[in-house]
Amino acid sequence: MGRRLYVGNLAWTVTDQDLQDAFSEAGAVDSSQVIMDRATNRSRGFGFVEMATDEAAETAIKTLNGREIKGRPIRVNEAQARTGGGGGGGRGPGRDY
Repeated sequence: MGRRLYVGNLAWTVTDQDLQDAFSEAGAVDSSQVIMDRATNRSRGFGFVEMATDEAAETAIKTLNGREIKGRPIRVNEAQARTGGGGGGGRGPGRDY
């Protein structure tokens, strides 16, 4: 089974296809996604790439970390699992304001 990689320090103009193209040099890519801001519809400067195999993921980390894509050196490492919590709050029932 493949691994999900975090890709940071992306230029605002990098697309899903740009990630797909760059990471395919390291092996088969299952998916690539640049994370977009909902309010502005602009890149948030990071994304995720799912590599088809562990070997391809290791190769991608070794060969692409620090490589320039559209003028910026990208950061590539294994994605961390999401942790619950954070955010929230708001004016729900039972809150005195």
